[in-house]
Amino acid sequence: MVSSSPFPEHHPSAPVARKKVILDTDIGDDIDDAFALALALQSPELEVLGIVTAHGATDKRARLVAHLLGELGRDDIPVVMGVKTSDEPPRQYAWARRSGPSRPIGRDAMGFYRQQLTRHPGEITLIAMGPLTNIGAFIEREADVFSRVREVIIMGGSVAYRYDDFGYGEPRGPVAEYNIKTDIPAARKLFRSGVPIIMVGLDATTRLILDEVKRRILFRRSTPLTDALALLYHLWGGVTPTLYDPMAVAMAIDPRFCRLRPVHVVVDDAGITRIIDGARPNARAGFDPRVDRFFHFLMTRLLEPVASSRE
Repeated sequence: MVSSSPFPEHHPSAPVARKKVILDTDIGDDIDDAFALALALQSPELEVLGIVTAHGATDKRARLVAHLLGELGRDDIPVVMGVKTSDEPPRQYAWARRSGPSRPIGRDAMGFYRQQLTRHPGEITLIAMGPLTNIGAFIEREADVFSRVREVIIMGGSVAYRYDDFGYGEPRGPVAEYNIKTDIPAARKLFRSGVPIIMVGLDATTRLILDEVKRRILFRRSTPLTDALALLYHLWGGVTPTLYDPMAVAMAIDPRFCRLRPVHVVVDDAGITRIIDGARPNARAGFDPRVDRFFHFLMTRLLEPVASSRE
């Protein structure tokens, strides 16, 4: 029987061309970061070179990542703390704090980026799912090395839709999206850098609602991955999450999950990503998400047995 799925199936014996990625995440507050990491780890198309934590108490976020990787048997992936901006622990940190001492965690995100981009010039996709502080700092220090990135996919920005718009009515215009407005200078550095950028903003993500039915299907599976996601979901403390960050990971695997349009983006003083008509594009922005296909893909991946190390 021929599968009708629009996405490539994973056959362990089949060779897979794997895209090298680094994930830059502010995991620990909203729950979508954990789902995004889970999707990346469960996707054979991606070779995760490392996970760097962003914004806030990056040491505590890194410990949370390390604990999650340990639960999934993925101690092969380096974890590096990024630029620390506070000591306030993220909401989900209690899970990692109770785990006791964890594996060694890198403390030099700038050095890690330099090492990987020098080792793999033109090959690395950087997936940024939090405030762009680490990226802005690296561009400031080593713009020439940063230019060796293959592309940057960010979950950030807003062109036409807002947080409480779900694509069913007329767009009300852009709003200052959290990841951009939290570090406006860093966002400006990225959009001025000249590297290829895919902007997966609110226009491509506000409709990605993980409803009760999907949560029940996932959390009753009881694998190491779904158990970890269920626990982190409860520590998050919300009810129905929007999966903003997993769309950024999905777009690294298959850019057909939403429509991409070339745009020229500038970040204004309020942190709004303004589109300048007629100017030379500096990014491709995502619109019109294919919601059903996205959730078919995500749910299928998360319900599979936990992927082992692929070193």
